[in-house]
Amino acid sequence: MALGYVRPARPEDADEIARIQLATWRVAYRRILPRHVLDNLDEAYLARRWSAAVQEPPSGAHRVLVAVEQAEQSYLVGFVASGPADAEALAPGEPDDALADGVAAVTDLLVEPRWGRRGHGSRLLAATVDLWRSDGFTRAVAWAFDGDAATRKFLTSTGWEPDGAARALDVDDMLVPQLRLHVGVPTEAAPPASA
Repeated sequence: MALGYVRPARPEDADEIARIQLATWRVAYRRILPRHVLDNLDEAYLARRWSAAVQEPPSGAHRVLVAVEQAEQSYLVGFVASGPADAEALAPGEPDDALADGVAAVTDLLVEPRWGRRGHGSRLLAATVDLWRSDGFTRAVAWAFDGDAATRKFLTSTGWEPDGAARALDVDDMLVPQLRLHVGVPTEAAPPASA
């Protein structure tokens, strides 16, 4: 029987996080982003960015967590990155104070497709919510590609809702629409599920 758990990312995880990001984007976003953009993503560059995010976060509330599948061997299978909402979380034209203090932002939440539907995304999100609660966040936001039905379905199934904000990313002269979702951070942990 396979077991899964979540832990804080370590510096030595950066290469694997980059590999997961690249593999997941190339599968999940192949109909959303231009193929040549996905083909030309540099895994070493991504690994350097993840190494910096893990080793030199902008604050103690910026975190990268990894999901681990543990069977006969352990495998990193997904990750989440979040921190206090900043300018990147704003919609175009929104004032700088639109997302007040107490709002967290998910910048990445990915589970490699071959490890999907095994609870890793839920465990990553639950661990992140626990950290937000301890950091005093009361609300969280995340951007999702409009064409990424799987991410939108996952987030809405856990209580997230669109907040009405939208934007389009310019990806090599192609505008790719996104919508922002939000959720309140519960003040207490959810009770454990009964058997």
